[in-house]
Amino acid sequence: MREEPFEGTLNQEQSGQPALDATPLTENPAVNHNTDVVQSIERSYWTDAAGYPLLPDERPVGTVRDSLYDLIPLGSRELKLINTAPFLRLQQVKQLGFVYRVWPGATHTRYEHSLGCYHLAVRALRSLLLRGPDGGLDGIAISSIQTLVVSALLHDIGHYPFSHTIEDLGYPIIHHEKVGRSIIEKSEIATILERDYQLSPGRVADFIDPPKSSPLPPDDELLGHLLSGALDIDKLDYLPRDARACNVPYGGVDVSRLLSSLRIHRDLHDERCLVVTHKGISPLHSLLHARQEMFDNIYWHHTSRAFQVMLVRAVFDALDVQALTAEQLMGLTDAGLLTLLAGDKMPASSRALAADLELRRPYKVALEVSPAAGSLFRRLEALFWDAHRRRYIEQKVAQELAEILQMPVTDYEVLLEIPRPEKWEMDVWISFEHPPIGMKPLMKWVEATGLQSDDLARYEQHQRRIRIVIPEALRSAINQHPTDDLLLSIVDHLI
Repeated sequence: MREEPFEGTLNQEQSGQPALDATPLTENPAVNHNTDVVQSIERSYWTDAAGYPLLPDERPVGTVRDSLYDLIPLGSRELKLINTAPFLRLQQVKQLGFVYRVWPGATHTRYEHSLGCYHLAVRALRSLLLRGPDGGLDGIAISSIQTLVVSALLHDIGHYPFSHTIEDLGYPIIHHEKVGRSIIEKSEIATILERDYQLSPGRVADFIDPPKSSPLPPDDELLGHLLSGALDIDKLDYLPRDARACNVPYGGVDVSRLLSSLRIHRDLHDERCLVVTHKGISPLHSLLHARQEMFDNIYWHHTSRAFQVMLVRAVFDALDVQALTAEQLMGLTDAGLLTLLAGDKMPASSRALAADLELRRPYKVALEVSPAAGSLFRRLEALFWDAHRRRYIEQKVAQELAEILQMPVTDYEVLLEIPRPEKWEMDVWISFEHPPIGMKPLMKWVEATGLQSDDLARYEQHQRRIRIVIPEALRSAINQHPTDDLLLSIVDHLI
């Protein structure tokens, strides 16, 4: 079957392929359409409840040309989803926020990443499906498989502008997964899920934003680890994609080998679990190191982080005077947010910071504190969880600097940049078909490799830096002051 590549979105007439629309596949006597779980005997005829191929690339009606995977095949229903307004918005939300201000190539978007996750979900499912009863998906609900495919495509649908940056504010900002739930359940996406996939929008939303009050269906719970967990398609896409966009030699992961090593087995408590064969140990190890290297060199870069905290302060001040509401932030694009913050109704601080962001005038590092500073670092770190106290400290530091330097210092010209603490968990089962002497057929990652989650967390903790960032002119004035460690002494006594 010839596949026509296309850029962006595509309707069925443009694809050059017969439209599937809502018409099920031609009936085949070997197909049992009443079967709702995977059965190896029907491998050639796997379909979902709507009669479509279980994996959309079995009968694609078009493809996307992707920078990482070349061609990503899409079915007619997937084309409908990516042509919705909420999904198209993701083309205007950069995957890495302000990183493109440092690495100009990093202009890739949540749209591309979402398509990549969908593609990897299909690849992972095919690898497992072909295993049959030997570590595959036999007995798994077909609806759960379909839910994973759709959830992979929609998992970032609720992202705010500039990706994760605004979420650092905390209340009243809610997590993007919960924003995504509202979009999935109430927008045109809900209609497509119900009509074309015969899936409950609430079930898809639960897959992305698992409720705390009730467990997911067992098969959804199992496959959910492929979307979010120690080993998930989210990381498998964004690490290589971000590395390629930034043109850095980090982020390399042997995705094909890792996906081919996936299995579903029963753990020591006879519960089904996602496992990786011993052949996946090395690529999984490289995934961990790739993530660490990307944080060290890209995600925590001081200039990008300075832009992020400038945006956070601009949004916080606008929210504080009720010139902006949390609900208004939902559904905005990157450019739309900066335009809004520059508006006449916004406070002076928001307008000034928005102008600096638009014209690439980053604040500069004036003080950098490492975990080795002990008590000082811990006191500063605690401010991450208290946006109001953080702003109070910033304002007090600005006031004292203005008095000491005998120059005007506005209260938004001193900003605390505190990276979010990261989770470094590796709760993965490793299986050995013929375990070496001393090993067992099924072992936890720690047992099989000797690497503890604490090892990863310890490295991350030593690499984190808390910074105070200020305009260049203010930094020059501080550097010319005869008092050594002027800024440090002010900060130390205030907190």
